[in-house]
Formats: sequence, C-alpha cells, structure tokens
Amino acid sequence: MKTKLTILCENSVGAPFGVIGEHGFACYVETDQRSYLFDTGQGFGILQNSLALKKDLAAITAIMISHGHYDHTGGLPAVLQVRAPVDVHGHPDIFMKRISSAGGSPRSIGMPHSRRYLESLGARFRLEKEMVEVGPGVFLTGEIPRLSTFEKVDANMTAITDRGEEIHPDPLKDDLSLIVESAKGLILVLGCAHAGLINIIDYALEKTGRDKIFAIIGGTHLGFTSDAQFAETLKMIDRYDIERIGVSHCTGLPRAAMLQARFKERFFFGNVGATLET
Repeated sequence: MKTKLTILCENSVGAPFGVIGEHGFACYVETDQRSYLFDTGQGFGILQNSLALKKDLAAITAIMISHGHYDHTGGLPAVLQVRAPVDVHGHPDIFMKRISSAGGSPRSIGMPHSRRYLESLGARFRLEKEMVEVGPGVFLTGEIPRLSTFEKVDANMTAITDRGEEIHPDPLKDDLSLIVESAKGLILVLGCAHAGLINIIDYALEKTGRDKIFAIIGGTHLGFTSDAQFAETLKMIDRYDIERIGVSHCTGLPRAAMLQARFKERFFFGNVGATLET
C-alpha cells in the first residue's frame, strides 16, 4: 500500500512559504484508498497549513486523537468547520480534566472543548480502549501496556476524574498511536508517546504480527525524560533496525539533535511540511 504522511502542525516550520508553527501536533495521512487526520494541533495553524500544503481536510475519512491534551485536540472545531459530520476515534479518557505543574504554576492542559460542543459541530466520537482498524491498513493502537522497566510517566501531570478525584501522576491511558501498513514495513505515527516509545513499538509488532518497523514519525516525549531513560531508549531502538526516524513536538531540540547525531541519514526533523512516502 502506498502511503504519504505530511506534518500539518508542529512546533517548528520546515516548509518555506505560507505555514506557521505552534506547540502541538497534527499529521495528514494518505493511502491508496483514503485520507485521515491524526491530531489537530492547538488550532492556530491547522487550516492555514493544510491550505498551504494542499492537503484537503474536506476529503478525510476520519479523525484520530492520540490523547486528550489541548495541543493535540484544540484544532477540532476548525477541522469540523471543513469536514462534518465525521467519525473521531480515540480513547474514553480523552475528556478527562488534566493539570500540569511543570514550571511551578498548575495549569489546565486537557481538551479545551467539551464533548457536547464538538458533537454539535458534527463530531461522531468512537471511543475504544482496544485496537481499532480505522480503515484498510490503518490502525489506532488502543491502550498500550506499560511493560518496559525504564519508561516512566511524567510526574508533573495530574488527572481529575468526573468525581473530582485526583490521580497523580496521570497514567495517560488514553495515549494512542497510529499504525500504518506499507510495502516497506509498519509506520508508527506518535502523538506524544506518553506510553513510552519502546512500549509502543513492541505492542505494534505484537498486535500486527509484523517484524519490521520501517519508520517512526511524531512526538516521542524524550524531551521530558531523564538522561538515563534517554540512553536506555537509544540502546533499545538500535535492535529494531528502523530505516526512518522523524521526530517532532515533545522530543525537544536538544534530544532531536542527539538523535540526529546517532542515526545520521536515517533521521529527519518532523516539522511542519515534512513528508514521508512509501
């Protein structure tokens, strides 16, 4: 299956004309048969960048949400103005209230819009905990088992249940990734990889029965990890023989530079306008 992935929202800009960067992530996914949108950024750039990069949001079959943070879901109303009604796939926890204490001052980082409001705009939510085949050769992982001993959740994040109970740290069970089958192997599209990059890779291989990851693209959350966790992650990545590694968003520039030095020609920056084709 031929595929093309295009980054529509990301912290930095690679395309030279008409696009803007924002803290967030969105990826346009094209296959032989259908087009999809994975995440929507904060909402500042999704429409402008899709027009500038000639990616038709009105043509998408479905929207997939990686997790319920503002920088991945804030653009939903803008997308729904262009394409509605439309199925929106994600995890049941995406509407949970979220708080971050990073930087010392607690602030809300959950979805900025209510389910009722988004449904009034035409969102048809399809919320599942298990892996879902969204379309031919395109899968949303569902919950990722946290099996690695070194990948930790972010201690700065707190979740608040409907009953007002605080869960600290936020387990982020709704952190999902996208699996796209291609002739060269699996492509993994990551929102933020809160579940742990190695956990996600191992789960994708196990669930699909495939033995080859061709490419990884998206946010890795390695910008928020300890030096020890980052070093262990690098060692583990080597065993998979991944041909293309394009990092975005929460990887952070220092970690991205270290990944580029490690993987050389296999590496690329997954910024706005970056593409991956098979």
